[in-house]
Formats: sequence, structure tokens, C-alpha cells
Amino acid sequence: MHSSAVFLTEFGAIILGLGLLGRFAARFRFSPIPLYLLAGLAFGEGGLLPLNTSEEFVATGAEIGVILLLLMLGLEYTASDLVSNLKTQYPAGLIDMAFNALPGAAMALLLGWGPVAAVVLAGVTWVSSSGVIAKVLGDLGRLGNRETPVILSILVLEDLSMAVYLPIITALLAGTGLAAGGITLAIALGVAGLVLLLAVRYGRHISRFVSNEDPEKLLLVVLGLTLLVAGVAQQLQVSAAVGAFLVGIALSGEVAEGAHNLLAPLRDLFAAVFFVFFGLHTDPSSIPPVLLPALVLAAVTALTKIATGYWAAKRAGISAKGRWRAGGTLVARGEFSIVIAGLAVTAGIEPSLGPLATAYVLILVILGPLTARYTEPVALRLTARLGRSAPRDRTPAEVPAAREELRETVGGQDTAGRR
Repeated sequence: MHSSAVFLTEFGAIILGLGLLGRFAARFRFSPIPLYLLAGLAFGEGGLLPLNTSEEFVATGAEIGVILLLLMLGLEYTASDLVSNLKTQYPAGLIDMAFNALPGAAMALLLGWGPVAAVVLAGVTWVSSSGVIAKVLGDLGRLGNRETPVILSILVLEDLSMAVYLPIITALLAGTGLAAGGITLAIALGVAGLVLLLAVRYGRHISRFVSNEDPEKLLLVVLGLTLLVAGVAQQLQVSAAVGAFLVGIALSGEVAEGAHNLLAPLRDLFAAVFFVFFGLHTDPSSIPPVLLPALVLAAVTALTKIATGYWAAKRAGISAKGRWRAGGTLVARGEFSIVIAGLAVTAGIEPSLGPLATAYVLILVILGPLTARYTEPVALRLTARLGRSAPRDRTPAEVPAAREELRETVGGQDTAGRR
């Protein structure tokens, strides 16, 4: 009885605190994610008032939060949109891997941690946080922007790449070599491909099966189906987030719209719990010794992510404002980076790798919402100062180029009128 009362008190205080922080952030028009993380630090290991009884429930709620974030993001797009974007954006995925994995590998080698730790840290710096970015896109009202499908394509390519990367890194950390992880890898790829195939070919039938005029029944079926697919996917070594995203892709039409309206409050609640949970498991005393390399790595990979998004959006024909927004939005790292680092910590590869990864992710998960909001205006202001947009008389030879630039800008304007 006493433990139940403590649990209700702790969890009630968490939810109330999140509500107040969210109101504070809304008043000053910025994302509440950094405040949620700092609240987690205050109530986590080594914090001001560590939680005990409610921690297990918060962990479960955090996992549901990530799943709902990705489900809601998937509901914004159809299966044909996904396939089309993947076909056109796979070069951006390769650039993303090269630009952002190599700095992590180089840092591990410079610190003398060895090749296995280099592969691990490469994964930590490579993958953006789908959960954080999904939340930021919603907070900033950018789900309808023209650059958002480009961002989504890169995130999906990263998440699907984890279906290949995680079995490989698990085999390396176990010291059994790549051959021992072959079966697990084949299963992971097969499951991801099967779910995607079902979403593309049978999405209408799935939507018809799920559809119901009663909001209560629709909520139960959609939520149950999502959690079921996510759980099965994770059991088969595929990300639960990927499974939830593909469920959202499979649903379309009135079902997708109805599910979106019903699940939005649940998403916001559990997403906030996810960010608090991340902070709960970060001991503030472990950060100072690795702060300098973490800051260097964060600065470098923030710039490489911005370059990745800019290049991908430019390739898709997005105007300059959208290119900078795409780059700034991709900066945040989160759940996958922590999972990868956790595997290395469990295997005992390098004692300092866990604190470094935690400090690195914490920096970028706080910086990410800020770069998403301010990269565009800052970049445009800097380029204007450099004279790239300064008005001047054009020579006759420059007129055709100016007309082409004008056509590109008009053609790349946001359909929602946000540009």
C-alpha cells in the first residue's frame, strides 16, 4: 500500500512537472524537449531527488512514447510516398552515413579505443533521433513542409540501416565474427522487407480492417496493432520504431485521420515521458571527464548533419530556406545512439565509451531543437552579410541565371504557405 502511494505521488509529480514545463516552453515559443531532459537529470541517478518506485513504469512509458511518435509520423505519408522517396533519396542515405559515421570512428581511434569501439562510436554519431525529430517537426508545425519528406526519407533509411547494423555490431561485441550473426541479420532484413511489402501492397485492406466509426474501438485496434507489430519486430531484431512507422504507413484515408486525432494526446504524454526517462539514466557526475571530446564530436557532427540535410534537400529541388531547415532538423541524436552505446557498455569494450556517448547525445538532443528552429534564419543572415544576397545591378550574362534561381525559389515554396 505504501509503495503504491509513493508510486502515484512520484508519477503524478512527474506528469504535473511536465505540464508546467510544456506551458513555459509554449509561452516562449520553443520546444519543451530540453526542459524535459533537464528534469530527467534532476530526478535521475546522482540528481537532486532520485526516483525509485516509479522508474520501471516510466521506462515502459518511454518505450511506448517512441513507438507512438513514429506511428504518428508514419500516418502523415502513404506507402507509395515512402517507396518513391526511398528510391530518389538513397544517395542521400549514403552521404549521411559517410559524413556522420566517419567522425565517430575517427574520434574512437584518436582516443586509442581500437577498431571495435570505432565501429560502435560510428553508429552513435551516424543515426539521428527519429523520436526527437518527429516531436520537433510537430512542435514547429512543419509536417506539411516540402523539405519534410526529405528529412523523413533520411530517417527511414537510417532506421532501416539499423536492421543491418545492430546484428553486425552485436556479433563484433560478442567476439564471434560476422558469420555468427548471419542468421540474425537475414531474419532482420526479411522481417523489415515483409512488413514494408505488406504496407505497400495491402495497405488498403489493412485500413479497411482497422476502420470503425466508434472512436473507442478504432483507438483500441490501432494502438493494439501498433504495439503488437512493434513487439514482434523487436523480438526479431528489427527496431520497434521501424515497425510502428510502417504500421502508420499502412493506414491511410479516414482511418489515418481518425487515428491521428485520437492518438495525438497519448503521443504527447508518452513522448514527454520518454525524454524524462533518457535524463533519468544520465548520471551528471559522469559527464565532466568526457565533456571536451563530446563537445568536439557534437560540433563536428552537427555541421555534417546540416550539410547532409542541405545537400539532400537541394538535390530534391527544395529552395534555400527549406535546405537549411532540413539540415538543422537532422542534428538531434537520441534513442538509437543510446542503444548502440549500451551494447558496448554491456560488453565491456571501453569504460569511457558510455559516458562519452551519453554526454554527446545529451548535448545534441538539447541542441537539436534549437538548430531546427534557428539554422535557417542564422544561415540566411550570414550569407546575406557575405554579399551572396546583396542587391546589385546584374550584367546581361547573369540575367538567365537569376531567372532560373527565381523559378527554383518559387517552385520550392512550401505548399502550406510557411515559407
